[in-house]
Amino acid sequence: MGCTAQDVIAALRAGAAVVAEHRDELIQLDRAIGDADHGENMDRGFRAVVSKVDTAAPETPGAALKLTATVLISTVGGASGPLYGTAFLRAAAAVGDAEELDGAAVAKALQAGMEGVIGRGRAAVGDKTMVDALSPAVEAAKSAAESGEGAAAVLAAAADAAHQGVQATEPLVARKGRASYLGERSAGHIDPGARSTALLLSAFAEATRSRS
Repeated sequence: MGCTAQDVIAALRAGAAVVAEHRDELIQLDRAIGDADHGENMDRGFRAVVSKVDTAAPETPGAALKLTATVLISTVGGASGPLYGTAFLRAAAAVGDAEELDGAAVAKALQAGMEGVIGRGRAAVGDKTMVDALSPAVEAAKSAAESGEGAAAVLAAAADAAHQGVQATEPLVARKGRASYLGERSAGHIDPGARSTALLLSAFAEATRSRS
């Protein structure tokens, strides 16, 4: 069973809930190597997303993803708004007007989203950014999709891999973003963008599984 527009909207609501739950954690992670606004910005952005999709009621998964991109770009401050916004916008373009997304389409959307983030932020694996969570997530999603898994299983595989990627950021020295100004002092801390990426993927996976 694939993801319809209603499934995507349910996943977005779950994402907003998990961001709100972990808002303070994300603030603390960002305080260590950034400017301490990641949790607040993400919470504000996803609250706005939920409000907007409830009002607009997008009719396709792509429309829901595109609307999410627009809202995040306009409401999330710092680097996160453009990066997350670009990810959702590229994902929306990848799925087009399809009324339902299977596992392969979900993997394709994640791949496109990651490529958007890389293009926008000029980051690579090892730079201590959200790409360190997205890259293993995309690889796991593609592998699951190639094995014939459905949307929920593909998202679950992506989420598991993303959480491993988050832990891998801890010893890294940041080479991009505000954290890079700290040099060697950025080592020993988890990247907040990678953490929020993994949290969202887990929420999306659980919401999709519960509806399948």
